Amino acid sequence: MEWLTAPFEVAFVQRALWAGILVSAICALAGTWVVLRGMAFLGDAMSHGLLPGVAVAALLGGNLLVGALVSAAVMTAGVTALGRTRRLSQDTGIGLLFVGMLSLGVIIVSRSQSFAVDLTGFLFGDVLAVRESDLMLLGVALLLAVLVSALGHRAFLALAFDDRKARTLGLRPRLAHAVLLGLLALAIVASFHIVGTLLVLGLLIAPPAAALPWARGVSGVMALAAVLGAVATFGGLLLSWHLSTAAGATVSALAVSLFFLSHLASGFRYRRRAHRDALPARTVTPDAPTTRPNEI
Repeated sequence: MEWLTAPFEVAFVQRALWAGILVSAICALAGTWVVLRGMAFLGDAMSHGLLPGVAVAALLGGNLLVGALVSAAVMTAGVTALGRTRRLSQDTGIGLLFVGMLSLGVIIVSRSQSFAVDLTGFLFGDVLAVRESDLMLLGVALLLAVLVSALGHRAFLALAFDDRKARTLGLRPRLAHAVLLGLLALAIVASFHIVGTLLVLGLLIAPPAAALPWARGVSGVMALAAVLGAVATFGGLLLSWHLSTAAGATVSALAVSLFFLSHLASGFRYRRRAHRDALPARTVTPDAPTTRPNEI
């Protein structure tokens, strides 16, 4: 069993494991709503929209996390504002913001001759470079995500299934949508330096989507998604250690693989149940009643 435990005896792999578990929990809270509302494109756009803030922070020698937060705030405000414009579909507005923010980031990056390494870290992350201070920040981000999810659960639930019903119940769907975007931004900002912006959707979408066929209720999906994300983190780090592959990419690839395995198993279970229900019921013939001669 040494092959199973040896990688996690190293300090930086232990930190990477804890970071992946915390990120998986954060992404499970936000990613469940992303899957239920069909917001995958928005998540992709927001993750790439962090590039301008990160690029400016890197060029100025500032904190990359602060730059990412600023860009996330700009993206959230932009999506919220464009979502109120009836003459423009939401997908169109998100696409324009996506391209605009990404182009601005590339322009800023092109002004620097020494940003290639930082850009690689931004795109693909570096889970093995996690520090103890990063773990503390992830812990704070998880507590904040739990608080937002708990306080906004009822509004998010109504918003996920029927905007008009949320408005009828007085849940202020526009405000709920803005808070939900903030939760999504929090998950992406907390995760991008672990698995990178290109791979963050692996942990944001794959575990909740894999949990969906097996869990009952939104809370069950979140809990199971967090477990699957942790499994993907553990397995990805283990494979990365033994196969000498990129850690962040291996974690994301394993998370996506768990999604396909989950849906294959779910499809098999559904076909088996349908086949069983289609079988004709056995006809049970009751025993003929025994007739007694009348006593005289």
